[in-house]
Amino acid sequence: MKQRFYLYLRGEVYCIQDSRTGKQQSLKTKDEQVALRLLEVKRQSTADVSFNQIMLKTCLTVQDSLLTVRTWQTVMEQMQAHGKDSTRRRCARAMKCQAFNQLRRVKLIDTTAEDFLTILNVGKVSVAHYLKRLHNLAVGLGWLSHPILAPKLWPKLRFKSKRGITLAEHQNILNAEKNPERNLYYQLLWEIGSAQSDAAVLTAEILTGRLAF
Repeated sequence: MKQRFYLYLRGEVYCIQDSRTGKQQSLKTKDEQVALRLLEVKRQSTADVSFNQIMLKTCLTVQDSLLTVRTWQTVMEQMQAHGKDSTRRRCARAMKCQAFNQLRRVKLIDTTAEDFLTILNVGKVSVAHYLKRLHNLAVGLGWLSHPILAPKLWPKLRFKSKRGITLAEHQNILNAEKNPERNLYYQLLWEIGSAQSDAAVLTAEILTGRLAF
């Protein structure tokens, strides 16, 4: 059987040529034994598609011994370990979403675009937001050798419009709240136009006469 690739010398440097396409490629080596090994790798990778994945895992495992066992659950735990307490709590709540269940035990190196697209098809903006954050974190940490999805394949996030409550809604809240202290707190929020979380961390810088959050 005729081999698809064969070796030849160009000056002192070994090269290979594809007999089907005529494409030539320099192996950038003058060592015949090295050139023969590279030629064999090229032939095997073309004959057996799975060979490429095996070679990739073998090479990357030398640099990262956990490459073949690290799952997306590890990335989720890593995300929850950074930022302020409030940020970590939000991430922890987000990671409990059932949409991520099918990804938790999937190894990073075995992840396919289909794995991500299945989750994105859920359609929730928050799911798409946190999935992209997980993906970018894994890439940033060097746990992924290449992105799972190209930037143009990620859906554009379209958040729902938000509004403040109306005066009638505010009055209903006050009428329903029987705790005097909380009732006064709600009245304060209405007067200063603040959200509960913002008002809770509001501080007055008396020396400078400024208000800061």
